[in-house]
Amino acid sequence: MTLPQLRKRIDAVDREILSLLNRRATLAQRVGRIKERLGRPIFDGRREQEVLRRLARLNAGPLPPGAIGKIFREVLRASRALERSKAAKKE
Repeated sequence: MTLPQLRKRIDAVDREILSLLNRRATLAQRVGRIKERLGRPIFDGRREQEVLRRLARLNAGPLPPGAIGKIFREVLRASRALERSKAAKKE
């Protein structure tokens, strides 16, 4: 496979990742609305650790566990911000 072909495939994967991240973000907004209705805090450290441990177990590589952890900690941070945002409070 040539370099341009590989880059085209990477671009396609990037589009998929972006779509999935936005789907996850929409779900995080919904979670934020539910937590607000229930009077629950946005941050749930136990849940975040559970998510990170599950992803570490599922990771078959080649990305090392540390990289997966960093990536998903950022995803979780952004999700918490969305849960807190006014957008999450809109029905």
